Amino acid sequence: MRRPVARNLSLLAVSGALVAVGAAAPPSSTAAPGATPPPPKSPVAVGYGGAVSSVDPDASAAGIEVLRKGGNAVDAAVATAAALGVTEPYSAGIGGGGYFVYYDAKSGKVHTVDGRETAPASADSELFVEDGKPLPFDAAMTSGLSVGTPGTPATWDAALDAWGSRSLRQLLKPAERLAAQGFVVDDTFRAQTAANEERFADFPASAELFLPGGELPAVGSVFKNPDLADTYAELGRKGSRAIYHGKLAEEVVRTVNNPPVDPDSGREARSGDLTTADLAGYSVKRQAPSRSEYRGLDLYSMAPSSSGGTTVGEALNILERTDLSKASQEKYLHRYIEASRIAFADRGRWVGDPAFEDVPTKELLSQRFADSRECLIRDDKALTSPLAPGDPRDPKPCGTGDKAAPTTYEGENTTHLTASDQWGNVVAYTLTIESTGGSGITVPGRGFLLNNELTDFSFAPASPDVHDPNLPGPSKRPRSSMSPTIVLKDGRPVLALGSPGGATIITTVLQTLTGVVDRGLPLVDAIAAPRASQRNAAATELEPGLYDSELRKKLESLGHAFKENPEIGAATGVQRLPDGRWLAAAEKVRRGGGSARVVHPSS
Repeated sequence: MRRPVARNLSLLAVSGALVAVGAAAPPSSTAAPGATPPPPKSPVAVGYGGAVSSVDPDASAAGIEVLRKGGNAVDAAVATAAALGVTEPYSAGIGGGGYFVYYDAKSGKVHTVDGRETAPASADSELFVEDGKPLPFDAAMTSGLSVGTPGTPATWDAALDAWGSRSLRQLLKPAERLAAQGFVVDDTFRAQTAANEERFADFPASAELFLPGGELPAVGSVFKNPDLADTYAELGRKGSRAIYHGKLAEEVVRTVNNPPVDPDSGREARSGDLTTADLAGYSVKRQAPSRSEYRGLDLYSMAPSSSGGTTVGEALNILERTDLSKASQEKYLHRYIEASRIAFADRGRWVGDPAFEDVPTKELLSQRFADSRECLIRDDKALTSPLAPGDPRDPKPCGTGDKAAPTTYEGENTTHLTASDQWGNVVAYTLTIESTGGSGITVPGRGFLLNNELTDFSFAPASPDVHDPNLPGPSKRPRSSMSPTIVLKDGRPVLALGSPGGATIITTVLQTLTGVVDRGLPLVDAIAAPRASQRNAAATELEPGLYDSELRKKLESLGHAFKENPEIGAATGVQRLPDGRWLAAAEKVRRGGGSARVVHPSS
């Protein structure tokens, strides 16, 4: 039976959140002399008039500025995303794509925009095969082959046309100003630049922008991107069509097909095969969200081409039969890990771009299928991976079918933002350029990196007798794990959240949801809790807080295998409290701490 505990969701958050309102992540840098210091960072904020939560204080401030001027949640989300393209250029930007989930307070309905990048029309299943063998990931990543047609600008247009109240030109102004005037470099930005230093140095446009004077940007210095400011101004004048038609589109195509690599670098940057027709023919998909139920709550997220909604939903359905609120920490983590393992096994076999694959979305989210898979879980012994998938079209108790399909690598440096407004509208928006630094290739004179999103495809089938729904194809969208999620109770939003992290996005969202709903954690503490991520792999990844604990030994006695991951995800969320206030929450420590803000703070 489903347990009706959802009525406590907001109450669980209030008691702990109000205690934590004054807490803030320690500043990671000091502004350079004469520079405008970044807005203060806090992982939690409570108040009225709407909320914004992101990983970056400048980006959250851009969204709050829009809300204070009467804009709505959609307007604020676009402004925040544009600012993230300035301050988090290795995570997101107009050279990438993403998924936008929106709750409309007037109609009470949830809508989504699939702004995933697409492969060129010429792509086939051997896009990343050379001399009969799959390319090494690094060679594919830093190349024109990896670049899909960007979807972010079209996502902004689609969302604003349908639900916005401000023009794109107005909403790009804060980001345009930020790019022109600069932002203060923190430890995270410098570290991410250092991780890409070798790649960036081989592309003159990337080196000029991100390695000024041939050096890493110093913590506390001011980083400016005047080329991006000019590009945003052009998009403001012409609309997002400017990136899909005309001069800018031609520049993107030229950069992809002839990567501007330094000839003396020795780097082989393989050419892509993108055309202006690919850009001109791109369109987002307005589609129904995935929908699942858990403990009396309705969860809405992204349907395929993302696997986020189906995989989180299936795992929650598997967990539905266990009272996690009364379980020991050991049993809770054991069950959570096993549910993740099973859901990822099914994801690998069944989820791909529905324009090319017969994806049984409804069946994957059925309680009947979840029950047929839940019976695989034993409390005294861990399952082993790779676990074979079940068949959601014909569920058999404890049944498995085909051989396991591998979990493809997905870059972890995506970003997520959440926003709400005074009218009760809510946005959960995850956007990305894939790996940290994307393809590493900057469009010369334009100030933004191109994605390497096509490496989210499987490079080759796991074996000849295994169907892989995620092989490349013409104009196909690669499978994603992005899981922007909005949770309703009795038709009204109570929680929205999401995270970056590649395939760990799914487990981060799943663990955060169960932390709040089942374990009674305030949202900010559920986000901060040490994470575990099992993705149908031989070992479950653990952050140090779990890896170094006695819990690991207890779980190992059940047969679990673990490996350490220093940091998993960087979630943000917003929550509606019973008294009508908004609570915004972000990371306390990960990525230097996030930035949660509200329009009118209250104690």
